Amino acid sequence: MNNQSPKGKRIAKVLSRAGIASRREAEKIILAGRVKVNGEILTSPAFNVVDSDIILIDGDPIAKPAEERLWCFHKPVGAITTAKDDKNRTTIYDYFPSNLPRMMPVGRLDLNSEGLLLLTNSGELKRKLELPSSELSRLYRVRVKGRPKEVSLDLLRSGISIEKESFRPMKVSVDRQQGANAWLTIELKEGKNREIRRAMGELGMQVNRLIRIEYGPFKLGSLKRGELVEINNKSIRRSLKTINIDITKANNKKRSQNKYSQVLKKVH
Repeated sequence: MNNQSPKGKRIAKVLSRAGIASRREAEKIILAGRVKVNGEILTSPAFNVVDSDIILIDGDPIAKPAEERLWCFHKPVGAITTAKDDKNRTTIYDYFPSNLPRMMPVGRLDLNSEGLLLLTNSGELKRKLELPSSELSRLYRVRVKGRPKEVSLDLLRSGISIEKESFRPMKVSVDRQQGANAWLTIELKEGKNREIRRAMGELGMQVNRLIRIEYGPFKLGSLKRGELVEINNKSIRRSLKTINIDITKANNKKRSQNKYSQVLKKVH
């Protein structure tokens, strides 16, 4: 299919904006032959669409783009940042009410990490918040076993390489020594897989607690473990404006800040 409009938007971006999937996942859906535009199967994500085009996924029309919504969740230790787990372990979605729309995590926290996890219904907003070029800081409280030495921490501050993978410089400060453990505050500008644990392990120190307390302009604050809070439209736009991320203006429907108590659907 090649009778696309030279104008319009990339089909993957439109699917992402509609909350179908992230842009990368939307491309996989397209390559699987599940998407039709104006009755023809799409074979490549390199395709533009306009508002008048009829887009179907598995034979069903996509919904109109929903307004961007954003939630802050206090992820507990032991919850997996995924929708499904083949070992039937608890996932973050087991804590959420069933009447919420499809929500995608912004970045990840591993099984044994806790703290602030952002979620959104917009694949496009997710992408913007995750891009290294957005330069969003991630702030963590980290407890390690041992007595960190400044000369070792300077390696993290200047940028460290582990198994040929380079990590950007981190801001690291020692808050206090508590017996055999030390509490640190660490700020990252990107979130590679298990970055802090791997970096501290390279220095010979084991992380035994890791709490994310900030992601960009959003803070964990007094949010309780397992609690989910939706940020209202005005606060989202104001916060994102401080980091030069624009989103479409909310419609006339005002959405207040909603707090959801912990809801566990599984019984363990």
